Amino acid sequence: MSGAAVLVLPSPEAVRRTLAARSAEAEKLAVRAYSQTLEPRFPHGMALTAVGGFGRQELFPYAEVELALLFESASRREPAREAVSAFLEALRDSGLRPHHSIHTVAECVAEGEDNAELTVGLLDRRFLAGEPAVFQDLNQRFDASLARRAGAVARQLAGLSEARHARFQNTIYHLEPNLQDTPGGLRDLQTVRWLAALDPKAPVRDLSAAFDFLAALRIRLNELAGRDQNVLDFAAQEALSEHPAALMRDYYRHARLVHRTVKMALEAVAETPGTLIGRFHEWRSRLSTSQFTVSRDRVWLREPNRMPQGLSLFEFVTRHRLRLAPDTVERLAGFAPETHWDEWKRLLSLPRPSFGLRAMQEAGTLTAVLPAWRNIDCLVVPDFYHRYTVDEHTLIAIASLETIADTRLAGLLEETTDLALVRFALLLHDIGKGSGVEHSRESERISRMVMERLGAPEADRATVEFLVRHHLDLSSVMTSRDLDDGSTARMLAEGLGTVERLKQLAVMTYADISAVNPQAMTPWRLEQLWRVYLLAYDELTRELHTVRIHDAAGVAPEKAAFLEGLPTRYTRAHTQAEIDAHFAMARMLEFQPVAMEIQFERGLYRLTLLTRDHPALFASIAGAISSFGLNIVNAEAFSNAQGVVVDTFTFSDPHRTLELNAMETDRLRATVRRVVAGSEDAGALLEGRPRPFLPSRAAGMEPLVAFNNEASETATLIEIVAADRPGLLYDLARTLSSAGCDIEVVLIDTEAHKALDVFYVTAGGQKLSGELEGRLKTDLLAACA
Repeated sequence: MSGAAVLVLPSPEAVRRTLAARSAEAEKLAVRAYSQTLEPRFPHGMALTAVGGFGRQELFPYAEVELALLFESASRREPAREAVSAFLEALRDSGLRPHHSIHTVAECVAEGEDNAELTVGLLDRRFLAGEPAVFQDLNQRFDASLARRAGAVARQLAGLSEARHARFQNTIYHLEPNLQDTPGGLRDLQTVRWLAALDPKAPVRDLSAAFDFLAALRIRLNELAGRDQNVLDFAAQEALSEHPAALMRDYYRHARLVHRTVKMALEAVAETPGTLIGRFHEWRSRLSTSQFTVSRDRVWLREPNRMPQGLSLFEFVTRHRLRLAPDTVERLAGFAPETHWDEWKRLLSLPRPSFGLRAMQEAGTLTAVLPAWRNIDCLVVPDFYHRYTVDEHTLIAIASLETIADTRLAGLLEETTDLALVRFALLLHDIGKGSGVEHSRESERISRMVMERLGAPEADRATVEFLVRHHLDLSSVMTSRDLDDGSTARMLAEGLGTVERLKQLAVMTYADISAVNPQAMTPWRLEQLWRVYLLAYDELTRELHTVRIHDAAGVAPEKAAFLEGLPTRYTRAHTQAEIDAHFAMARMLEFQPVAMEIQFERGLYRLTLLTRDHPALFASIAGAISSFGLNIVNAEAFSNAQGVVVDTFTFSDPHRTLELNAMETDRLRATVRRVVAGSEDAGALLEGRPRPFLPSRAAGMEPLVAFNNEASETATLIEIVAADRPGLLYDLARTLSSAGCDIEVVLIDTEAHKALDVFYVTAGGQKLSGELEGRLKTDLLAACA
């Protein structure tokens, strides 16, 4: 135990004396009661046996006394029922709490799943009283049976353990653990002993220090409660130590070792050569690389003295959903690799990054690469709503995103841009807890330092810091605001700023609530979260076009003139550095008709273009980009009061056209300039381009076109959801322009082969008429097809 906690635990010698003394006292009382009630009437064919903790002579204060009454035959058992009742009554009168079972010897050695708990209990049997021959008969037959079916018994024991672990969500990090049954507790420690007894060749890890600590803690807890109390609740933590947080860190350190050991033992049982899972793991060994060896779904370092670079090991673990071998965990002790933001983004962009993060936690690497993680490692914050330590809550939250597909928020997850940022925000959202100050603000401060050290771009830093600072906003509104009050929606929209951040915060809120405890995300809460999302979404899209910048304060007059008339969303969707760059490009329009920039970052290209607005401009640019076989995944178009448009297109290069041909980027610029000038037709450029097959999930998607005249005071909002394809954005924008519509604001997003397009349009400076909407819907659906 560390020196921080002042709790004085019994020494290992004192623990053993206490357990032995209680066992001896219980044995004396049990033998006396047997001799007074059962032995006089049934001197033959019956034996009294101690099992479980009593059989091991590890009887804790106030614990139940486990007994098995053995009969040589069923005919002996029936007449003894009345006398057995008297025997149990005598035990209770003497102050014992008996937990008994009655069996024949034949029943004790019967095979089958129904007999699993009895078989496990008899592994620690000890003769107390009665006819020794009955007990000897059991010994011989039980040992012979066990020799034949040790493997089956081990699998039964593994099944019981895994069911118990599942009741505690397979984690040791409960705020109020049960010292006996929680994973990593005394039951797991004994399971390791039983499995070792069933397979003497199995390696055995010394858990004596863990037993001494857990047993001493249980003894003190029992003495404090004056009964068989095994739950180390908040009140007990306060009563047992002046520094309960330090006490609990000691507990988790020992429980972690026990849990790791029992998991290894249980996996060894499941991976017996020749079993289905054993053959599967043999097949999985083919995942081995020049750096890592995979054996029985565990990862070993191929060169033990050569540490892996950066996060490569944990990315490998994540990709293949593996675990680290114990030897690997030990070799990584103290290992602090240099990491960069790109590595974190790559790891957190994988489908199930919780595997890699768990491995980093197990090896101590998470604390090494993120020193601030030490603040929340095994941190208990007393809270009757939360169930887990802060670090465990964090990891469960990240894993919870993997279950969102089973809820109505599944589509929202697909629409969320840059999910890696949401996951990194979850990793840091509670890292300021335990600091003594408001944790959201402290977590934001730490997040800023962490991301600066990792070299994250300004836009990524801003998003993560925003999510960390506001991670409680939606849940707070769910429980403390009237969702039918219009001011609630306006308050949400003002705080969130953009639809993209709303989506990111919504899925983050789902994960955060789901990780509080297994019952936290109830159907009602899920419905409330969805209602809050819809409220904010409607308000954000309503003000997207209507609310515009006027008389910008705190900026130079020229820059204020550039910002005049742009939607307020523009300043929320772009960093200050990007706005400054756009302003510089706008000044270039005094000398040239088009200002354009193409940048490459993290696998995507971004084309930013400023020019004077004119009909079909947006469609022409989209067509020019698509004509190169590039996939537009996001686009924005804004215009200011001077008629200058700021169009941004983000696109991927699936065929590596620009990457492999340096001159192609220049040709793309030239093509865009020509279509903007009207000297080349974007439609002609797209003609004849092959249209690739879409994945089956998108092939059957029916397009949806919806009109909303309530979302904006001056424009009609058109929402389009359709299977994405090359040229879709061009066809949609051209359809709107051909119908005489002016695109005031456009937001395009493409995720998982699904296009989500929002256009704010007017016709003759007014909202669309019902007749025009009818014609447009038909034409837009045709364009989607």
